[in-house]
Amino acid sequence: MAEDEIAKHSRKIYKTWFNKELTIWHKISEFLIEITIIVFAVTISIWFHNMSEHKHQQEEVKQFLSGLKADLEQDIREMENDKESYQKQSVIFTYLSRLKLNQKPNRDTLNAYSNWLTNTTALNPNDGRFQGFKSSGKIGTIENDSLQNDIMDLYEENIPALLHSTDGYIRIKTMFFDLIAKNTKRLTDSTDNMIDIIKSDESVNLCRPLSSPAQVLERYDLCIQLMKRIIARIDQEYS
Repeated sequence: MAEDEIAKHSRKIYKTWFNKELTIWHKISEFLIEITIIVFAVTISIWFHNMSEHKHQQEEVKQFLSGLKADLEQDIREMENDKESYQKQSVIFTYLSRLKLNQKPNRDTLNAYSNWLTNTTALNPNDGRFQGFKSSGKIGTIENDSLQNDIMDLYEENIPALLHSTDGYIRIKTMFFDLIAKNTKRLTDSTDNMIDIIKSDESVNLCRPLSSPAQVLERYDLCIQLMKRIIARIDQEYS
């Protein structure tokens, strides 16, 4: 519509300027009027285009944040379970690291905590939505600066720091697994030397750092707190 108006007034300028029946002042007057109309039409056209573009961007932002909220809620549930796992690991490895020289670990205790002795725990963040939105260059379209900064801090700093801590813990636990695997021997058809391995100095030296996942738990808490704050900001933004 604006293009049609511009074309119409441009033709009028052309006809007016080359109309020999009009005086030069009449031509200039008409020329200025038509130019003003064209500038106004272009300005209005740009304004409507920008408004439409902005509305489209904010619809994309709303859709992204709605999905992000669901991702964060799922991550929080996983993180709470992960925290419980690390707390259980702390209990069993603290118990093993504090065994006296001639004290044998209790078989029932080992059985009760077998899942946390033999498994590793690490977060698998739902960050695909964030990475896609970021790689498309759309993070800057989130108009709430505090919300935008919190999201960037979570995915660019807090979660990588957490994964770094869990990777370090898992490396030590993998050494514990390797120790068990390399040294386990059958004593009878139904028994093995697991107790002796766990009592060994090498095992105790690994159990000590595994007994204290304090940094891991602290970073889980920081992520959960930030995730809850982001969810609250999203709810506030679209209340």
